Parts: sequence; C-alpha cells; structure tokens
Amino acid sequence: MIALASRRGRPNDGGMDIESSPPDARQDEADLVARAVAGDRAALTEVVRTLRDPLYRLALRMLAAPPDAEDATQEILLRVLGGLDTWRGQARLLTWAYRIGVNHLLNVRRRSPHEAAQVSLDDFATNLRDGLATEDYRGPEATLLTREVRLTCSQGMLQCLSRDERVAFVLGEVFELGSAEAAWILDIGPATYRKRLERARGRLGNFMTSSCGLVDPAAFCRCARRVDKAVELGRVDPRRPVLAIHPVSEGGRTAADAEAQMIRLHDAAAVLRAHPDYAVPRARMDAIAGLIGSGRFSLLDDPHDG
Repeated sequence: MIALASRRGRPNDGGMDIESSPPDARQDEADLVARAVAGDRAALTEVVRTLRDPLYRLALRMLAAPPDAEDATQEILLRVLGGLDTWRGQARLLTWAYRIGVNHLLNVRRRSPHEAAQVSLDDFATNLRDGLATEDYRGPEATLLTREVRLTCSQGMLQCLSRDERVAFVLGEVFELGSAEAAWILDIGPATYRKRLERARGRLGNFMTSSCGLVDPAAFCRCARRVDKAVELGRVDPRRPVLAIHPVSEGGRTAADAEAQMIRLHDAAAVLRAHPDYAVPRARMDAIAGLIGSGRFSLLDDPHDG
C-alpha cells in the first residue's frame, strides 16, 4: 500500500497533551475570551475574526461547495459564540472551535453530490479517464481554468471518502494537526484516530499515485487535459470559476501560491493540501453580523475587509 507522505515533526504526535501553545499565548487567549463573554465588542469581534476563516476552510474541505460551506460556517460560529462562556482553556480556542465544527459537519444532513451518488475512488478514476483530451487545453484563460480543475478535482477526491475518514485526513494532512489534538477534536482515542488517518492516507495515496500526473508522471490524468470535459459537464464554469478566484485571508496564500508550493513538494499530500487560504466571503459575514448583532453578541464592521 502506498501512503501519502506525512509531515515530520508535527507537534503532539503520540503525546497526550493537546495544548501546545506557550503560557503567555494561553493567557492572552483566556483574557480575550473573558472580555468577549463580558460584552466587550472589540474582543468579540477579535474572536470572530480569529475563527471565521479557519472554520470556513474546514467546512469547505468537508462539504466541497462554497455555498454549503458558508451555511455551515455561519451555524458553527453561532454555536461557538453561544457556548463561549463554557470554554475553559482545555485546548486552544481554535482547537475547541474545530471540535464544535467537526461535530456539526459530521452530522449535517445535506450531502455533497459525490456523497449522494456514492462515488468511490474507483468510480472517480473511471470518470477522470472519460473525455480526457490527448493534449493540454490551450483555449482562453488556460492557466486559470486548469487551476480551477485541479482545485475542484482535489475537493472531489476527498468527497469519495467516508466522513470519518475525510475529517481525519483533513485534520492530519491538510491542517497538519498532531494525533493527540486531532483525536481530542474528534472525541476519540489517539490510536483510533491514527488508524482512520492511515486508512484515508492509504486510499488516497494509492488512488493518486495511479491516477494523478501531478504525483506520478506515469499516471494517466493531467489537469490541463480535463478542462474541456469539466466545462462540458458543468463542473467548471469558464465565465465564473469558483475556487481559483475565491477570496483569501489577508496576507494568505493565493491559488497561484498554493499551486507553486504543491508543484515544488510534488507528492500526494501536497496536492491535497495545496489550496488557497480561503476566506469567508464578505456577503456571508454581513449575514452573520445581522444574526449575532443582538444584545448578547455584536460584530463590528471592519473597513479593511472586502
């Protein structure tokens, strides 16, 4: 079995202490939460700004479609804020928020198209072969559309895993969390978590080594040769690509940055990790602001967002 390359030196691997941040950082976080719970508008705004994009990226990897991820992020943020007074510093604030988010995402009733169709990795490989062009796409916006195909395809691969396997892979390989921290988020033992992660690594690693030319030059598929078919099937809209031009966090990786990193590392884990640092679209943040702008919660507009 061929496993995805794993990152060496991850914090907490094999350990039991999920809290890896220095004491000063823990105290700063505790002070921030205490002020937010006490009604400090600036502190609450900072909590939301700290959590919103990482939670959105988690939801997007689990649900694939940005509109579904936006809905889920809104629900998760409201749950986090509603339970903020129960956080006791047993884990980093983001780790604690991930735990709430994962619980929601594992139980959300809406299923992605791949989930609904029960598409397996074998089915996915067959679909990739169908309509594969003999030459790279060289039409308008070739670089942009090839990038969109890569990002869409890697999202689709993840959807072929069960939700339990998918979230284990996302936490361990995409977010690069240690096994103790990821296991705490999932509320399972570290050994159980590691088994799930290894199973997901093995399945995706075998699939990508045999199918993805980015991982193995001998594999059959090339993103640039899937553009025409992806457009034909409606999976990519050449007039409105979604993931390749998605908003990113301030100072975060763009699609071009992520692609450059993926090509440089040139392994299966890098391909699946190499997405931009997606940010919650401003329109959705405005909607969230309207929901939590009550007597208990406030969200201040940031003139630098947009």
